[in-house]
Amino acid sequence: MENQSIDQLKKICSQVRRDCLRMVHAVQSGHPGAALGLTEYFVALFFKEMEHNNKFEMDAKGEDLFFLSNGHVSALWYSVLARTGYFSTDELGTFRKINSRLQGHPATHEGLPGIRIASGSLGQGLSVAIGAAQVKKLNQDNKLVYVMMGDGEQQEGQVWEAAMYAAHHKVDNLIAAIDYNGQQIDGPTAKVMDLKNLRAKYEAFGWEVIDIQKGNDMEAVLDGLSKAKDLTGKGKPVLILLYTEMGYGVDFMVGTHKWHGVAPNDEQLANALGQLEETLGDY
Repeated sequence: MENQSIDQLKKICSQVRRDCLRMVHAVQSGHPGAALGLTEYFVALFFKEMEHNNKFEMDAKGEDLFFLSNGHVSALWYSVLARTGYFSTDELGTFRKINSRLQGHPATHEGLPGIRIASGSLGQGLSVAIGAAQVKKLNQDNKLVYVMMGDGEQQEGQVWEAAMYAAHHKVDNLIAAIDYNGQQIDGPTAKVMDLKNLRAKYEAFGWEVIDIQKGNDMEAVLDGLSKAKDLTGKGKPVLILLYTEMGYGVDFMVGTHKWHGVAPNDEQLANALGQLEETLGDY
């Protein structure tokens, strides 16, 4: 879908945000905050940057791969997968319901197209992505592997074991990203467990690091992804520090951890949807 214009991508973002809010509201359960904050990045990846096939095959030979480590933003991923044709948008209405393929955290036993690992137990996604990237190298497959992590997730020790491994083994077909919104379930990351200088830490581990300071600006996201891709194949794994605002797009949700895992009520949903244009048709 590389022919999507900036304006088209922005319109898709509005619809995806509507999807996320309606999905969480319908079951009064889920995580809207980070889903809204990461919308531009996911839309840029799946509608523009990644080479992927919605005729889903698990091994994805000749395709770029994406892994979600912070699995609580599942509503966003499900919306983007549906909107890129992996499954019908009608299925979004089953989110978090009994026997649904759209579990609260992505899982594999339901056989949902696009999902390759269960995620939500934080700290594991980077390790899996590194393994997938090494398989591509062994198979002489020159496509890339992407992984998204949360900033609170950087408090997990497994992340740093994986970061050391990737640099040591020169896994340079990997682009990891951190949703750097400064919020986690219990409050600001600076108060829960201060992350200090993530750029300096990853660079010390041997990574190339770039910033996307405006992670909710589509042009900035696309420019950052282009720079990250230019750094691949040069002997180092690549990290994007993606500065986003939790709850972006809805004025009463933006910038606070309070919407990490809280569903809007009927009045709040109506207010939120009134701020977001319906551009592709609600499911």
